[in-house]
Amino acid sequence: MEYGIQMYSVRDAVAQDYQAAFMQMGKLGYQKAELFGGMLPDAKTIRLWADQAGLKISGTHTGAPALMEENIQKTIEDHHDLGCNLLIIPGHDLSNKEKLDAFIQLVNAARPVLAQAGITLAYHNHSHEFVPNQDGQIIYDELVNRTEMKLELDTYWAYNAGKDPLQMMDALKNRLVAIHLKDGFMGGEGMPLGQGTAPVKAVWQKALDMNLMIIVESETCKPDGITEARECMEYLRSLEG
Repeated sequence: MEYGIQMYSVRDAVAQDYQAAFMQMGKLGYQKAELFGGMLPDAKTIRLWADQAGLKISGTHTGAPALMEENIQKTIEDHHDLGCNLLIIPGHDLSNKEKLDAFIQLVNAARPVLAQAGITLAYHNHSHEFVPNQDGQIIYDELVNRTEMKLELDTYWAYNAGKDPLQMMDALKNRLVAIHLKDGFMGGEGMPLGQGTAPVKAVWQKALDMNLMIIVESETCKPDGITEARECMEYLRSLEG
């Protein structure tokens, strides 16, 4: 079975030696890498490092400013250089109607431009999108109903918000491009897979049944990101039996 890793999970290793962090992920058995934090040093170099580690860049977490008219062509070029056809907005300040409306206008304009270039636009949730914003809007519902963006469901943050990630996967199946498989406790304390209370095993099985891309994220770096990434892979291999 193939798994990806959100490189934020090993951000401590990335900060020390990005190329070596890729190599370590490949050695642990991950086949895909999802990027965060921009294209430093540059997209072509990142692609080279990933290729050398046997990793495919499955997606990027790229902030909304990259979708603005003056930036979008460079964004497209970077994704082509990465060999990556999935751009995921990792979150945004949508705390009131004005900000939400502006964001929706931006993504609705950018999505077809990206699509014409062969790039899918998606959104990654945290927990706050499931509670009313300052103007009483449920952000996630607004994004689902008012855009055609695809979705990367972070199953732990949905769980933390009191949602059933399995039911959400059923309801959103035609919109999902990937899931973040993540564990932790209610209240926002993340843990490596199998060490929290989120329904990780059931989500894993459902993702397999739905043929969804599984991206692992474990974001506490305790004692360090590489250790957590290893523990997550060991847990996944135990599920495979």
